[in-house]
Amino acid sequence: MMQKTFSFFLLFLTIQFSFGQQYQLSESATISVLTVGPGKHLNDAFGHSGFRIKDRLSGLDVVYGYGEYDFDTPNFYLKFAQGKLNYLISKTEFNRFFQAYRYYDRSIDEQVLNLSQAEKQKLYDYLINNYKPENRGYLYDFFFDNCATKIKDVTNLAVNNSISFNKPEGFKDTSFRTLIQNELNRNSWGSLGIDICLGSVIDRTASPEDHMFLPENIYKFFKNATIHNDKTPLVAESRNLYTQQDATKNSSFFSSPLFVLSLISCFILFITYKDYKNKKQSKWLDITLFSITGIVGILILLLWFATDHKGTHQNYNLLWAFALNIFVIVQFFKDKPASWFVKYVKLLIILLCLMILHWIIGVQVFAIGLIPVVIALLVRYVFLVVGGVQELSS
Repeated sequence: MMQKTFSFFLLFLTIQFSFGQQYQLSESATISVLTVGPGKHLNDAFGHSGFRIKDRLSGLDVVYGYGEYDFDTPNFYLKFAQGKLNYLISKTEFNRFFQAYRYYDRSIDEQVLNLSQAEKQKLYDYLINNYKPENRGYLYDFFFDNCATKIKDVTNLAVNNSISFNKPEGFKDTSFRTLIQNELNRNSWGSLGIDICLGSVIDRTASPEDHMFLPENIYKFFKNATIHNDKTPLVAESRNLYTQQDATKNSSFFSSPLFVLSLISCFILFITYKDYKNKKQSKWLDITLFSITGIVGILILLLWFATDHKGTHQNYNLLWAFALNIFVIVQFFKDKPASWFVKYVKLLIILLCLMILHWIIGVQVFAIGLIPVVIALLVRYVFLVVGGVQELSS
């Protein structure tokens, strides 16, 4: 009996020792931050960040990143829209990681962290524990809890919150919106969608540390950062692993929002001019305009009040996309609209003027593609008031 107990105990110690050795980094191991450049589509336009754990003695070379999600999640799209979708930490063999981003022609830069053996082990242990099924998920936030901010937070944890971030060369105080739009073509459909969906809360000036929600800024701030009281550089070595070969982004002005919406706006102005000359009202146009602006307004309200997205709050796009428009369309089907309807259209004119004022004084920056739309709506609303909806309908 004693022999069996001793054999079992010996087996237990052997397993425990092997398990411990499996996750024990050698003195030659390195931990680095990988910064992947932007891709050519909106979903990858802001780049990516990850930790590379490399240990030649054990043959370990893996990348941990905080940007994966599970499409099999129940009600995936609803949770995504509501801002309730859990993202996951991922683990990938470095060669696979490298070949994938090389295939998509996205640059890869590496910064080897200047950590002690104990700090490297602490960071690696944290990632191993975080990768466990019960710990993998986290509630994603584009500005404050994403693939880049996780790199900052986990690194700081490994060095006992001793990182001092210094402003990189050429740093400028700017807003969250500007930081986003600097990565995009302002006259693109993706940029238009972002400016319509996100509210004035992202037009406030971001603190220097808040700039690190973008992977490229993780690279810049880490480059100048120091750790501990002796101001040891955080980064021991930097190197480029892959350089993007084709930096051009295919875009045509003739398919851009500004051009397309200008054509539509010119059409609205042309119909309005004809209506004015002929003293009539093209009701189909007004029904279309009120339907579109009303539906967009409802979507903006839902993003503001029915989701957990912080960046969609205080969205003054509601000043042109007025949600109540969808409910007053019935007035255009009447032979003679209600007497209050002209006052309602005057309210819409006032709201458009308020939008322009908000834009000028910097309360919120709106998409440049909306400029012709606002002009067309303003002219159309003025026509309805000056012509008199009741007179035009009679």
